[in-house]
Amino acid sequence: MKSFFNLFVAFVCCFGYSQKKSLTTQFTTEKIIVDGKFDETAWLKADVAKDFVMWMPDNGKAEPKEHRTEVKVTYDNEAIYFAATMYDDEPNKILKELSQRDDSGAADRVGVFINGYNDGQQEFSFIISAAGVQEDFLFTESNGEDSSWNAIWEGKTQITDFGWTAEIKIPYAALRFSSEKKQTWGINFIRDFKRERKFYSWNLIDNKINSRGNQEGILNGIENIKTPTRLFLIPYSSFYLNSNANQKTKGNLKGGVDIKYGINDAFTLDAILVPDFGQTTFDNVILNLGPFEQQFNENRPFFTEGTELFSKGNLFYSRRIGGSPSSTPELSANESITESPGKVNLLNALKISGRTKNGLGIGVLNAVTEKTEAIITNDITGTTRKALIEPMANYNVFVLDQRFRKNSSVSFINTNVTRNGNGRDGNVSALLFDLNTKKNTYNLSGDYKYSYVNLLDTENKKGYSSSINFGETSGKFQFGAGAEYISKGFDKDDMGIQFQSNYHSFYSNGSYRILNPTKTFNMFNIYLNLYSEFDNRTGRIQQGMLNFNLNSINKKNNYFGGGFNARPIKTYDFYEPRTADQSRFLEIPEVVNAFFYYSSNYNKKFALDFNPSFGIANEKGRIGYGFSISPRYRFSDHLSLTYSVEYSHQDNNLGYVGNNSSSNEIFMGRRDRTTYINAIQGKFTVNSDMNFNLSLRHYLSYAKYSQYYSLNTNGTLSPTTHFSQNSDSIFNAWNLDVSYSWWFAPGSQLSILYRNNATLFENEFVNDLGTNLKKVIDRHYLNHIFSISMRYFIDYNSFKK
Repeated sequence: MKSFFNLFVAFVCCFGYSQKKSLTTQFTTEKIIVDGKFDETAWLKADVAKDFVMWMPDNGKAEPKEHRTEVKVTYDNEAIYFAATMYDDEPNKILKELSQRDDSGAADRVGVFINGYNDGQQEFSFIISAAGVQEDFLFTESNGEDSSWNAIWEGKTQITDFGWTAEIKIPYAALRFSSEKKQTWGINFIRDFKRERKFYSWNLIDNKINSRGNQEGILNGIENIKTPTRLFLIPYSSFYLNSNANQKTKGNLKGGVDIKYGINDAFTLDAILVPDFGQTTFDNVILNLGPFEQQFNENRPFFTEGTELFSKGNLFYSRRIGGSPSSTPELSANESITESPGKVNLLNALKISGRTKNGLGIGVLNAVTEKTEAIITNDITGTTRKALIEPMANYNVFVLDQRFRKNSSVSFINTNVTRNGNGRDGNVSALLFDLNTKKNTYNLSGDYKYSYVNLLDTENKKGYSSSINFGETSGKFQFGAGAEYISKGFDKDDMGIQFQSNYHSFYSNGSYRILNPTKTFNMFNIYLNLYSEFDNRTGRIQQGMLNFNLNSINKKNNYFGGGFNARPIKTYDFYEPRTADQSRFLEIPEVVNAFFYYSSNYNKKFALDFNPSFGIANEKGRIGYGFSISPRYRFSDHLSLTYSVEYSHQDNNLGYVGNNSSSNEIFMGRRDRTTYINAIQGKFTVNSDMNFNLSLRHYLSYAKYSQYYSLNTNGTLSPTTHFSQNSDSIFNAWNLDVSYSWWFAPGSQLSILYRNNATLFENEFVNDLGTNLKKVIDRHYLNHIFSISMRYFIDYNSFKK
């Protein structure tokens, strides 16, 4: 055991870091007016961060004098301030497209990355464009840039005859740091010189190392700050009008409040009481013919902002909270469902997260959803009854994450769902480790997870999962290898999302990249991956894939690349049969797929994305092909429009259509499938605080069956006449959002949304795009929603003043 410990210490402690730049700041009692002009005397005395070097594409090259960047820092008891000067010998060419928050557009930018613990693993990033548009995100080595995180801060810019300037105020409430009287922060400054597509940083971010957080500089001088109480209230009020052809127009008034409280300088409590998510982006629902549920993006701010701790271990799928009901009611003769909510209401939620000065991160997230019932009507007597489709439930996530050596961590995660009454309860625990050498040249990571599901009226379910990964993470050539084992009973679906179980897998990969530009490329990399997956019971191979990808940026900053993936052997699908008999499987033929993509330089007014693909299986007539094309045009710094169209077609595709429980037969169908997606995204930005947005999507997908088969026990198929049900299907969906947003004060927003949408699922159809578009936007199917929502940010300290 002692020898293992010594080996472990040697692994994480070998080698040292390169010298870091440092900057010392000074306290000021002068009031700093954030206007981008730097006319306070505090800026005259401040040290200057200068001598930036290129981050991308020519890593390490010195910033030219005519495009030099200088940043100054000062602070008081309320906030830390930054004054940045970006020199440009051609200021009339500075790109400054206006866009909505967290969307950089075609604009020069400057930013500051702050790590209040100086532990090399987490950065709070604040960026402002030459047009004054703010971006912020939370960066971690494990999750990358999380742009859903938002903070309250101020920034103003000025275009000058020598370039442009930016002045930034970041309140301590937007940061996390220890309670030490003398602070040492990790810090870095970046500049995005957009028209030449060059990124610069103050402290060198060495591209040979796949780690950004521990390549910050050092900020000294912050001492004895008396941070104000961090208590913020964000009350909201929303009004909704709903209308469709089947009901009268109904109005609905909602109100609630979000609470943010800084327990101390490191820990924060966020809570929502009576939440309102009515204006979140619509889901891109598809015709799903596969055995697994469709996974949706999370669009609700509470579940996206600052949730880095809770995402560890991939156990938390936040759409489980307030998602679709888990059951459908049983109907007696002559009964029908006359009312059934599509989503479960969220009653309240809170999260507490932060990190101690010794690097221990603690996170708690808890949410409660209400009891949900459907209304059942007797078609003869007209009487109604209620049927439970989702009991009241409590969702909880608990995380401990210990960082050490500035680039490694060990974590414990527990998720728990408790449902009222006889509902299913689920509990999953996981232990994770992520270890890196000090020079970030090698990584060793892995996990062990255990799940327990209480099914109450049947036998409880237990299982485990484990994985191990090792790889080289620096230099031009890199490699990696790993393995995973998931037992039969492992189930994280109560609070996570899981598609498969009872298998083991192995993978290996290798890659090559250039670290500095060549005569042809600004960026170039290739990636090769081998993956195999086996069923635990039979040892049969479920997946056996070889993937190759090439990505590049040429000297004109156009992106292009491509690749292929191949399954050179027959595999066996244990999920498509969709039966409790886990010995049944479908034989899958060999297949080869190839794709190409091209994306022109977005700096130009007109840009184009194009992505064709093609695939062929070792089965007569079984092919697939498609493309996506997306032109975009920037009419001015205020107005832009993007149109995208996707088309895909599959000939002789195969999939499940039904079963006969009495004869134990499973039926598969041969089908041709076609999908069209047309979408328009438009924006008109008045200024950095006010914008109009348009989002439109028409989705059409249909499958036409030509032959039905009975699935044999050896995975092959035999033609059958026992199945006569019409399985042809078409899904036709329309979504249109037109919105207005005005950030009328820091953290305070007025938003207006008009939405109409419709979905149709049918078995009889005409496979014509225009006919189906006219049908889905017919007034008999459209739902109309008009809503107005206002959120107002209140700082407790404003009452004290």
